[in-house]
Amino acid sequence: PSGVARIEDYAFFECENLASINIPQSVTSIGDFAFWGCKSLTPVIIPETIMHFGNCAFYGCSNLKSIKIPSSVNCIGDGAFGSCEFLNSITIPDSVTSIGESAFRNCNSLTSITIPSSVTSIGDYAFEGCVSLTTIVIPDSVTDIGDYVFKDCESLTSIVIPNSVTSIGNGAFAICESLISITIPNSVTLIIGDNAFAFCESLTSITIPDSVTSIGESAFRNCN
Repeated sequence: PSGVARIEDYAFFECENLASINIPQSVTSIGDFAFWGCKSLTPVIIPETIMHFGNCAFYGCSNLKSIKIPSSVNCIGDGAFGSCEFLNSITIPDSVTSIGESAFRNCNSLTSITIPSSVTSIGDYAFEGCVSLTTIVIPDSVTDIGDYVFKDCESLTSIVIPNSVTSIGNGAFAICESLISITIPNSVTLIIGDNAFAFCESLTSITIPDSVTSIGESAFRNCN
């Protein structure tokens, strides 16, 4: 009903036959695990009044195909859209400053995504297992690429790391089997993490600048 201000944690947890829902303009917050495992949910219109997505809010909504995050949201919670297997389109507005851990993990149908320049933080595992992802744009506002962020993005062929990035985390691009070349910018000074590019079997070229002071264990392991 239109008087509801918040959808609480676990409100529709594992309502597997729920096919659609109308979220009224009165709602400002969606709680943790609110729609977890709603496998039949297909269209979701999120009103511009929503300011907060809880952790794993739509996790496992496997039939959800597209989502538009309203400009009122500044943070995408941990696991918010994880394992949405048929999600192929997502719009992230300029209002978002943070993408949580595992936010889009195992979104198997997602082919491309543009991260707006407002984003300064991308959580660990954010895009891990997005096996259809072929391209992604990382804005200059991002200062570090966390652990396992793009691990198992096996269709990713190229990526531009902006000059704002100072560190690349453990396993950040591990098992990106189609990645051919990568240039690490001069801004990276701290570390190339353990297994950062391990098992990138198609990688033929990599440029490491003089600014890098540490290369982690197995960083380029099995880059055949």
